[in-house]
Amino acid sequence: MGRDCARDRGAVCSNRALPAQASAPGSHRVSRAGPAGGFLSCEIPLPVAGFPLLWRVLTPLAMATPRVRFAPSPSGYLHIGGARTALFSWLWARGQGGQFILRVEDTDQERSSVDSVAAVLDGMKWLGLDWDEGPEVGGPNGPYFQSERRVLYREKTDELIAKGHAYRCYCTKAELDAQREALKAKDPKAKFRYPGTCRDRSDTPDIPHVVRFKVPSSGRTEFKDLVFGVVSTPNDAQQDFVIVRPDGFPLYNLACVVDDHEMGITVVARGKDHIGNTPQQIMMYEALGWDVPDFAHLPLMLSSKGDKLSKRHAAVGVQDYRDRGFTPDGVLNYLARFGWSYGDQEIFTREELQKYFSWDRVGKADGKFDERKFADVAFEHLKRPELTGDDAYIAGTLRFLEKRGFESPSADLVARALSTIRDRAKSFEDAAWHLDFYFRDEPEMDAKASKKFLKPDNAQHLEGFHEIVADCDWDAEILEKAVTDWVAETGVKMKLVAQPARVALTGRSASPGLYDVMVLLGKERSLSRVLAGIEIAKQAGG
Repeated sequence: MGRDCARDRGAVCSNRALPAQASAPGSHRVSRAGPAGGFLSCEIPLPVAGFPLLWRVLTPLAMATPRVRFAPSPSGYLHIGGARTALFSWLWARGQGGQFILRVEDTDQERSSVDSVAAVLDGMKWLGLDWDEGPEVGGPNGPYFQSERRVLYREKTDELIAKGHAYRCYCTKAELDAQREALKAKDPKAKFRYPGTCRDRSDTPDIPHVVRFKVPSSGRTEFKDLVFGVVSTPNDAQQDFVIVRPDGFPLYNLACVVDDHEMGITVVARGKDHIGNTPQQIMMYEALGWDVPDFAHLPLMLSSKGDKLSKRHAAVGVQDYRDRGFTPDGVLNYLARFGWSYGDQEIFTREELQKYFSWDRVGKADGKFDERKFADVAFEHLKRPELTGDDAYIAGTLRFLEKRGFESPSADLVARALSTIRDRAKSFEDAAWHLDFYFRDEPEMDAKASKKFLKPDNAQHLEGFHEIVADCDWDAEILEKAVTDWVAETGVKMKLVAQPARVALTGRSASPGLYDVMVLLGKERSLSRVLAGIEIAKQAGG
């Protein structure tokens, strides 16, 4: 309690400094963490009979229902790193009874397209990260495409200029490039910053221009990040930054601030690479007289070599993981554990993630994407029925069986074979491969397996095997006992019977249990395949 009270006395709380305040007579002042990650300062009267305890809240945003957003820039697909950011925001909203807003930042008209937007929405839907407001669902704070909000940005730009917090800059690119080169020639290590040429200019010629924010020349901008703690930046380390391009489109910082305010966002979560934008955005919040939301900057997702994760290193599009046959919850589980932890637990249901997620459990260190660990987590989700139910497993596998060329594959056969592959298949694609031989008239024969096991010396063993099982009732236990008894009587080694039979039945040297395979194939197909294997074995010596 003492440490929280210390935050009251001029500390940076909920992204703003709270002044020192004395407690009223007969009361005690405390502060505590608010529901959106900020801090609440309040007075608790000493107990008086008949009077309830009263809270005096000093940070209204912290008491608001959590509203978080994911604001991707559509560039062709939903990046796996962006999906992690969306997941953390979604988990916070769902776990706290708040709202999750999807907003499309499409002000970069050269990179944005209808197809790119569709790809992002498709990725979000596949992951099951539903949104309460945004494209396709609407909401009271639309439109949810930045390209459709230009009038609002223009109004706020004019307001900043009128209040003296922004100005039109008529410096051309050529002029600024010349100044930059002159500085470089004088001092190669010097960093160019805009010299404020138009900062106090009063005329407004009708020529192309940008709009710059007028950064205070003194003081500091501070905020308490929910992950990294207090971040403090001297204002004189910032230059007057551009907020509107010559074509009238706002840059990221302005559009982001306006939209987050208008949409009532209480927590802004994004990658650590954006932490340098935050002081500039806070300046704009304050210049416009708006409450500042909380910020949570997330550790970066890097490649195995430690650089930016790209297609050179691993699959980076969410759809890539869908197309490789992984489950949405398996992907989400790995993404959740990338930078967040809950004790030693590694595998989570979606409901557990919603229940346990909090910003104080997000780490600061960047991490390297580990394909092997991802595969292990995804496999755990596939093989455990409580994480991937039978219906979902069957549906996922059928999709990949169809990709293998089978028209209308039997869901009943997949269901009956499910128990034989759950501990084997690493993905739905892998599951379809494991089941492939059930759906063919004749199995695709692996050349190495055939050469090793379907050879003349084993033909007589297969003939004996065929004779024994042909007289059996078609049950796995009955078949196994009959073959085991026959092997014991004849003295034939089981491997000289079982492996040739397995290759004849499946075309492979490794498969689920031999007798389970025979039952699933059925008596007629099994006997037919064994006979075909006998012929292959006999002809191998020719």
